[in-house]
Amino acid sequence: MTPAARLQATIEILGALEHTNAPADRFIREWFRARRYAGAKDRAAVIERVFAILRHRAFLAWRMQSTAPRALVLASVLAETSDIAEIEKVFSGVGYGPSALSEDERARLRDAPNELPSLAVQGGFPVWLEAELKRSLGDRLLDEMRAMGERAPIDLRVNTLKAARDDVLGELREGGIAAEHTTYAPHGIRIFAGEKLAQLSRSAGFMAGRFEFQDEAGQIATLLAAAEPGQRVLDLAAGAGGKALALCAIMENRGEIVACDVDARRLQRLEPRAERAGASIIRCELVRAEPPSGPFEIVFVDAPCSGSGIWRRQPELKWRLTAERLAELTAAQDGLLDQAAQRADRRIVYATCSVLTCENEERVEAFLARHQEFAVRPAAEIWAAIGAAPMPGMGTVFRASPLSTGTDGFFAAVLERTLL
Repeated sequence: MTPAARLQATIEILGALEHTNAPADRFIREWFRARRYAGAKDRAAVIERVFAILRHRAFLAWRMQSTAPRALVLASVLAETSDIAEIEKVFSGVGYGPSALSEDERARLRDAPNELPSLAVQGGFPVWLEAELKRSLGDRLLDEMRAMGERAPIDLRVNTLKAARDDVLGELREGGIAAEHTTYAPHGIRIFAGEKLAQLSRSAGFMAGRFEFQDEAGQIATLLAAAEPGQRVLDLAAGAGGKALALCAIMENRGEIVACDVDARRLQRLEPRAERAGASIIRCELVRAEPPSGPFEIVFVDAPCSGSGIWRRQPELKWRLTAERLAELTAAQDGLLDQAAQRADRRIVYATCSVLTCENEERVEAFLARHQEFAVRPAAEIWAAIGAAPMPGMGTVFRASPLSTGTDGFFAAVLERTLL
């Protein structure tokens, strides 16, 4: 593909993403699967530009005064060169590239808007969410959002059922991958960049179940469950099972983990992952009405949420979120917590990949008002008992973000039954 053809592909993908709820990375893979003429370097270049545009969409739209895919791509090229003659070479209408620039586009490229960019433009978030983000992040809002606009590293969780962290780290480095220990999670490995990253999911170590992909904050949340071998654990919204697999390793593959979800397709992904990991105590159960009855020593609620904490990885989520959807999510979170209360004999861990107070602290406060038999157990107390390195964000609850902890945005609260 020529540079111009790559830009046209970017325009087409951005346009198509407006009409799907599929994750952007999965959609792009399918898009290229139907277009075999694109080589590996072409795919990588297009994907990088698409995600850069999604992360910085607010500023690019402000610069061109338009949210149209073509305008966003033009603004992204303008950020690389201010020479309009150079831009005209790739926006020329020749071959498989974008059509030639209009006079209006030339004027917008030449002259920046007169007004200063708003806080939402500077921070790269939807205007309607500003009040909630201010309430949630306070004076750190702009710095937090700028950190959320950066590219995320890749974190791995070493599967201690099959390997030790230093052994996996050595294998990765021998394979030419620059890897290091995660700062806080005791079984985590972090990888920042490298041409061989795409090979990780096909590597011998991954296929043998020696590691899984999981952000450091998610690893920390599972450790806060303080699960022990022999216990019965309910993963109430398991999805593809990342938390269930981590809990299984913590429990040394002894006891029982019931992984539930309402989405059969997501839950089906857990079975081959569990087999690869050597995790034999996980039982998958599709929820059609009510989750399985208790009691369970621990109920882990990795609740569906806005995904505001993973905007680095899935920047399309912030542009798909609406006020109506956020209200639906908070209601679902309350419902899951109520179900957990009926099944938890000892402990509930409530977790989200969100930075919004309305999905985090407020949900916990509302739960405690409804269920006075539970109380918050300080996350810092559990973390200290684990013996892991002290870390920011670990207080009464666990609150993480790219800025404060170098991880995804994440929240976890441990709720313990005080009255039987």
